[in-house]
Amino acid sequence: MVYGLKHTSIASEDEPEPGSYKHKDQICLSTVKQLECLLEELGLKQYYREKLSLRRVLEINKKSITDEPAKFNSDLPLYFLKKLMMFNVTSINVKCTPECESNSDDESGSTDTDFDDIIDTDDTVNPLDIITTVFLCSDGFLQQELALKMCMCQFSVPLLLPNCDTKQCTLMLWAMRDIVKKYRPQSLSQSRGFIEERIVLSELPMVSFVRLGECSLSKSEILNKLLSNAQQYHDTFVHHNMECGDSPRRISNGLTEITWYLPGGNTNIDIFSQPVAVANLRGDIASFETQYSFLCQASAAVFVFFDHLDSESESVINLLKSQNHKAQIFLVGNLASELDFTKNNIIKTNKKNDANFVKDLRKKVRNVVEKSELKMKIEKMVKVAHELGILVDEDAPECQTAKKNAKTITAGIQDIHKYKEDQLPRQGQIWKTLTCLEKEEFRLRHVESKNIEDYKSDLQKQKEELRKKQNSYEMSAAITNFITGISSPGTERFYFLKWMRMNLDNVSRVRLSELREKYKEKCKNSENKEEIKEIDRQISNSSLGIEHFFREMGQIYESSLSLPETHRSRQQFQHLPKLCAELLLDGFPLELVDGDASNIPLRWVSDVLSQLSDLVSPNRKILVVTVLGVQSTGKSTLLNTMFGVQFAVSSGRCTRGAFMLLIKINEDMKNVLNCDFMNLHNWTTEHDNELATLVVGLSDVTIVNIAMENLTEMKDILQIVVHAFLRMKEVGKKPKCQFVHQNVSDVSAHEKNLRDRKLLLKQLNEMTRAAAKMEKKEENKNFTDVMEYSPDTGNWYIPGLWNGNPPMAPVNAGYSEAVYELKKNIIQLLRNCESSANNIIEFKEWVKSLWDAVKHENFIFSFRNSLVADAYMKLCTEFNKWEWEFRKEMYTWVRNAETKISNFGTIAAKSETSDMREFLRSLKSDATTVLSTWETKILNNLTQYFEQTEGHVSLVEGYKEEFSNSVKVLHRDIENGVMHQLEAAAGIRQGMTEIDKIKDNHTKEIEKAVRALIDKCRKKEVQMTDAELDKEFEKMWSETLEKLSFSEQKTKNVTDNVSHCLRENLKHRGGANELLSEMSLQDCGKESFKCTPEGWFNRFKHTANKVFTGQDHIMAAQHLADRMINICTDFVNERVKRRNNYHETYIQEILHKTDETLQNNENVKMNIEFEVSLKQHICGFAAREFQKMHEDFIEENDPYRCLTKNKEKFHEDFKDVFHERNQCQKKAEEFTNRCLKPAVEDFVNRSLGPDIIDEMRKLREFSTRMSFQYSILLDLLHKEHFRNYVTYICSYEKYAKSWILQQIKKRFSNESSVFAFEDRHLRSCIDSINSAINKAKTRESDDLKTFVEGICKELGDKLVITQNALGAFMILNNADKEQFADCLTTSVNDMTETLRNEFKESTFEIKLQNLHVQPQNELFNKLIGCGKQCPFCKAPCDAGGIAHTEHFASLHRPEGLGRYRWVDTKTLVTEICSSLVVSDKKFRSSDTNNKFHSYKNYKKIYKDWNIQTDVSLEASDYWKYLMRKYNNDFAKEYEAAPADIPKSWHKIKKDQAEKSLKESFNIK
Repeated sequence: MVYGLKHTSIASEDEPEPGSYKHKDQICLSTVKQLECLLEELGLKQYYREKLSLRRVLEINKKSITDEPAKFNSDLPLYFLKKLMMFNVTSINVKCTPECESNSDDESGSTDTDFDDIIDTDDTVNPLDIITTVFLCSDGFLQQELALKMCMCQFSVPLLLPNCDTKQCTLMLWAMRDIVKKYRPQSLSQSRGFIEERIVLSELPMVSFVRLGECSLSKSEILNKLLSNAQQYHDTFVHHNMECGDSPRRISNGLTEITWYLPGGNTNIDIFSQPVAVANLRGDIASFETQYSFLCQASAAVFVFFDHLDSESESVINLLKSQNHKAQIFLVGNLASELDFTKNNIIKTNKKNDANFVKDLRKKVRNVVEKSELKMKIEKMVKVAHELGILVDEDAPECQTAKKNAKTITAGIQDIHKYKEDQLPRQGQIWKTLTCLEKEEFRLRHVESKNIEDYKSDLQKQKEELRKKQNSYEMSAAITNFITGISSPGTERFYFLKWMRMNLDNVSRVRLSELREKYKEKCKNSENKEEIKEIDRQISNSSLGIEHFFREMGQIYESSLSLPETHRSRQQFQHLPKLCAELLLDGFPLELVDGDASNIPLRWVSDVLSQLSDLVSPNRKILVVTVLGVQSTGKSTLLNTMFGVQFAVSSGRCTRGAFMLLIKINEDMKNVLNCDFMNLHNWTTEHDNELATLVVGLSDVTIVNIAMENLTEMKDILQIVVHAFLRMKEVGKKPKCQFVHQNVSDVSAHEKNLRDRKLLLKQLNEMTRAAAKMEKKEENKNFTDVMEYSPDTGNWYIPGLWNGNPPMAPVNAGYSEAVYELKKNIIQLLRNCESSANNIIEFKEWVKSLWDAVKHENFIFSFRNSLVADAYMKLCTEFNKWEWEFRKEMYTWVRNAETKISNFGTIAAKSETSDMREFLRSLKSDATTVLSTWETKILNNLTQYFEQTEGHVSLVEGYKEEFSNSVKVLHRDIENGVMHQLEAAAGIRQGMTEIDKIKDNHTKEIEKAVRALIDKCRKKEVQMTDAELDKEFEKMWSETLEKLSFSEQKTKNVTDNVSHCLRENLKHRGGANELLSEMSLQDCGKESFKCTPEGWFNRFKHTANKVFTGQDHIMAAQHLADRMINICTDFVNERVKRRNNYHETYIQEILHKTDETLQNNENVKMNIEFEVSLKQHICGFAAREFQKMHEDFIEENDPYRCLTKNKEKFHEDFKDVFHERNQCQKKAEEFTNRCLKPAVEDFVNRSLGPDIIDEMRKLREFSTRMSFQYSILLDLLHKEHFRNYVTYICSYEKYAKSWILQQIKKRFSNESSVFAFEDRHLRSCIDSINSAINKAKTRESDDLKTFVEGICKELGDKLVITQNALGAFMILNNADKEQFADCLTTSVNDMTETLRNEFKESTFEIKLQNLHVQPQNELFNKLIGCGKQCPFCKAPCDAGGIAHTEHFASLHRPEGLGRYRWVDTKTLVTEICSSLVVSDKKFRSSDTNNKFHSYKNYKKIYKDWNIQTDVSLEASDYWKYLMRKYNNDFAKEYEAAPADIPKSWHKIKKDQAEKSLKESFNIK
């Protein structure tokens, strides 16, 4: 690299260049330019004025997860920061790696060495310059973090930071403020006690080391040897012999660094028995007199290193003999004269090797440390700094204001427990009691014999009382000041929070230290059990941190929400969530779970997250990484190392619960990770399945932290984790897991621990089976059934944190590197996440739904999440769309196929075969191909749907197989319908063939007779009048009809055919024949079908303590029967409406539908008597309708009747031909009106039904089953009509079908919307007709008949032209072909306008009657679903897909609405099954063989039902509101006593009922 300016003027302190000594002013002038140039060179120029923040440094970018070395000097600061933030002790060794070095292994074979490159260090940057520059460009909070991390790495930290721009230096008090050190002076070695304190508050002697002039010794290297014991050398100070340490310093001269030597209480290891601070000034004290003076006043001793000392120089004498010096001055070098210094204060360096020299130096320092009385806190050095004109970083106004505000809060804390009770009263016992009440609301463990809804109402009242108590407290001075502090502008609030945290830690540390000493003393005597217990409690209560103040804020906010919206206190606290959200966005941790109460202040957390979402751009996405493990296993340190964050490590007080912290994702990584923030969770387990489930459920990656030395704790955490992962698998969440084994340092650990990993997997498998049994999901046998896990890639071995023995041990480089590898792996896991990241609102929803679910004992069956519901709704919507496309395609295909069949054997037929059976086989083969193609298409759509990352599809992946099966079931259902329709159409057409032949022969005979009459009349020489022609025609007509043989068309006995089909259907059912013989089919189905309790029903009894009006199994059977009768009635009516002939397939399809419904409702108690009587009822009704339809068809198609109907036409044609009139116009109109127009109308009527369905499906109400249910219930609520509710509850299907029809009529009340469809189909037909006419014109034919046949054949695939009309048209036709074609075109245009007018004028009701596909029936069949109802409250199933294996209802009802009442009082029951299933109550019914069975274990009886619990406790407010409103009406309707309505129900308003409806059905 080449830079515009090279710097060689400043000598290295440790290896000065000859002749480089310059005047002080010259150095400073030069250094100002050096700073500007260096800032540009290091890429930090922009941050010199606008400081680099901690949040910016912590952002995740590509450089933070790549191993690419620094290639340019501008890379060095970030490279240094990246390594330092991960506690990497190699961070100080920063240098560029040129391209040539990375390619040094080339195979060129060259052995030449460029020695100039080796010795040229002009382009390298001294580490001290980098450190100085980074500190100068960092804000106070980043400086504090840098100092803390440098100290952990046992690097020296800046004490006085020079700024050559301002020619001043700054005392870095604030930067060192957060450093806390533990050590054990030898005075405490026997008691094993230790001292833990903030280093700036420690009163220690300081020993300083400076240089005067030139010095051949490397002062810093000597210091490193001084502070390192024989076992381990560590570079605390940068020195000449380090990498880049020999590079000339440009701006770091004048830098004063400090480090501390802290003893561990071991005389064999400790270098000094007492703690000591060691300072090191860079540069010549002659140039930096201010810094030197500061050290002389603050230090116990100052050691001055030199090579040659001019004892005559006045300036030298002044420097060494100043009266202001408080420190002892020691001269280190070779003196010609002793300058009035005692020998004691002179250490000569000549004729000594380094080891001996260091030994002598240690003696001097040890002597100073042990005897010096000058000890000073760094905090007290501020006074010295001010006297010397040195700046102090803490003097910033915002820092001082924040310090003052924080001190106001913390200064008076004496007894922590009492302080919390006085100043933070809303948490503690009140909050814990509220927690218990909340959980009891869900678990109902103590409900006993009480009415559940009354019990829940009492619990709510207790909660209200506690909230009132919270609201009764005045705002304490502490919390008022705290809110004021965090409301401060700019950086002041960050300083305030830092001061608060440090002050509170100091208070807790002192208090806990006292309690621990007491505890130790009391433990010496085993009789002090009660006192020990009390001290233990005090230790637990003596934790006080910022989180307690935020908890209080949360409780203030939550309790204020129980006040009216207009209440002053409520409005006063509305801004609190935003305050907290701003802090979260700025990188402060938010307590998610209160570890003391094991609860989440859900509304507080939710509103904070909502505010956070508002503060950032919409749809900002977050990925969540969680580390969990038992206390003191290094979780916080692991996260801090991995991401450079500031989770509190053990500082004398225990932190419980879960905290979350946001890290911004840099722009270069957003597309890679598909998110904007990483959300870190740190959680300490307290053997709590609930909280583990929560944090695992929120995570995209979970790190399970295991300390290998504690196997018992390890097993506990694994048991909890397995439970959590199992639960997540069952609810569709797929977090990834990494097991981290700490304190494993062997390089072969991964290989050696193969056996341990296998053992771990075995334990995980055992725990999975145990957890699966507890969660009632025993199909999970192994851990790998629960989640993707490989023992080889899912385990990480991390060596110990410290490299040596604390307190002087630096962080182990191996630890940092291993954690870095883990970090890269986690980023890769996040990158490979199959599902999309949640946005903040979605994350909030996960928090809410997971927490609501874990409050239940049975998590899996209690879990309801709007994201899962939304994903399920989207899947259902997509599937419904594909299903409808499939059905619509098959409607069109069947319509065309039926057209071809209807035209088979006529002039319009295109088929080459004359065998109907062969033609039918061909159509069936085509149908099979089309069906299979569509099945494959939908299955491919389904696969692609689950491959997408958006839309949270992974949450519903468990339904993939269900929907795949639904596609196959759909294929089978449509195939059955299509084949039946083809069979019926072919059968009817075959039946018509003979009739058509007869009619054709009769028509030909009439034509022959008419033509003979024309010839006869023309031969008469006189002109015949019309009256004479009429008389001749009548005579001919009578004679011809007498000659023709009109055999009477026989009608078949449909009832006999139906009876035969029914017997065939039941022949394999034992006892069916006898039952069929008991009653004639003709007498069946005339009255309503009723299930009665006589005979076989009597063996079933219902529950003893609450009873239904009539037994529940009878009602279930009646409901099933009514449903089947309605389905079959609709089918019969549709067939009758088509006015076709009867075909046996009709009754076969009815029986097939009935059998299918019975098989799908095996849970309904029914026997052969029920089945036979039901089928007889249906078939009896159908037989009568089909008989009439058949007879009407025979009458309509009777040859004599058809011939007579055309008599007048034949008469007119006879006269036209006789008079040789031009028939073109008349025949064109006849062909149009009698042949084409009915065909076009028929086509429109057959096409319009699917169009209406298509249009209705665009409405949200008809998109999915759940939307449909929601819309009906909402409509009921708005109409507020009691009779509607009764119909809905007691005759749901009848009401639903009626409601659908109303909605269709409402949607198409404007006739123009239907006309648009009609007009489209009309245009399609007219285009086809005109095209057919034009094609017929081009064919060579003189014959009009051939011309018309050509038109008919061309239209044969689209329109069915009736043979009666066509045959009548063809006879006596002498029209000219060309002229006829022109007239026909005109006539078709006229027909178009006529039809348009007719379509416009006809009402929608009339249009509906003419449709082949009835929209209301099709929509009903689609939206009614499986028809199953909740076994307790009869709420309909809302599950999507045809082949779902589990039923669920979104909204359950009070059982009284289903006619349940208490036996003794006859009052309607208010209990709701969604609450009963979590209680200890029992039920009995015919399904339990009249034995009591626990509601909790209802799935043993109703295996295919999932009754989801009322997670919000307000989900059933809709039905509660209605039952309360219409209590007396329902009682009167059901002939029962009114229900005892719980008090809380009276508070539910209409808007709350509507809100609960939206929540239940997940309507946004």
